[in-house]
Amino acid sequence: MELEAQLHPMGTPVSEMEIDTTLVYSLLSDQHPDLAQLPIHLVDTGWDNVMFRLGDRLCVRLPRRTIAAKLIENEQTWLPLLAEQLTLPVPKPYRIGLPENNYPWRWSVVPWLSGVAADQAEPHTNQAKIFASFLRSLHLPAPANAPINAARGIPLSQRQAAVEERMQRLQRKTNLITQKVIDTWNTALNTPIDVEPKWLHGDLHPRNILVENGVITGIIDWGDITSGDIATDLASMWMLFSERNTREQVLAEYANISEATRQRALGWAILFGVMLLDTGLIDHPRHAVMGERILRRVSEDD
Repeated sequence: MELEAQLHPMGTPVSEMEIDTTLVYSLLSDQHPDLAQLPIHLVDTGWDNVMFRLGDRLCVRLPRRTIAAKLIENEQTWLPLLAEQLTLPVPKPYRIGLPENNYPWRWSVVPWLSGVAADQAEPHTNQAKIFASFLRSLHLPAPANAPINAARGIPLSQRQAAVEERMQRLQRKTNLITQKVIDTWNTALNTPIDVEPKWLHGDLHPRNILVENGVITGIIDWGDITSGDIATDLASMWMLFSERNTREQVLAEYANISEATRQRALGWAILFGVMLLDTGLIDHPRHAVMGERILRRVSEDD
């Protein structure tokens, strides 16, 4: 899910074309006919993609707007190369779909991973070590031709104007932009990046983390994959775990995180929280709840 204010300042982006089961059936029949007889039903519509369950074991993932087309290509190119090093399941593409039948973008058939999004079922505290191990397995040096992402892994100062515009708007609507949040944000803005660029997921908010019976079962939506500041992904601690002690355990298990990186991670958490709350209050209550939780957790931490 892409959260940039400049892309759509007023809420969830509108789909640029109608995507339904008829279209999915047509695409499968032409390109992957051995899969076309499996049952198809709509599962979810995200910021960038529409997801359909295909039989019991597969999912069809189709971009719903032009800007998402490049993201799914990044996922198709790089996730298969990264999957073997990662310690949690990921939806490595099973089949690749091409533009056809008035559908203009590439699309994917991926494995169906069990579980529900973490905003609906928080992981157990015993998942802190497992999640930290996953982050370590991901945060390795990326090659020079890794995807460039103008909104992830970059200095927070490059997002300052958009975030602070939203913060000002939220101050008129809620009491969640506390002085503590403002001070933490300003500290993060003035904290230099002190680590080398590493592979990032780039969008580790709770809807992209699956949980079943308290266990993290998968990490999905890899369109924002890029190389950059690991603080972007470390912000997920404030999105995923409600208990401060659990968040601190993730930091300890990850190991060797500098205070500067922790401060930037808090800044990224504020960025995600502000974006989710601001857009969510317009047209997506589930995102608004996620944003509120993040900002309250940031206010709890030093």
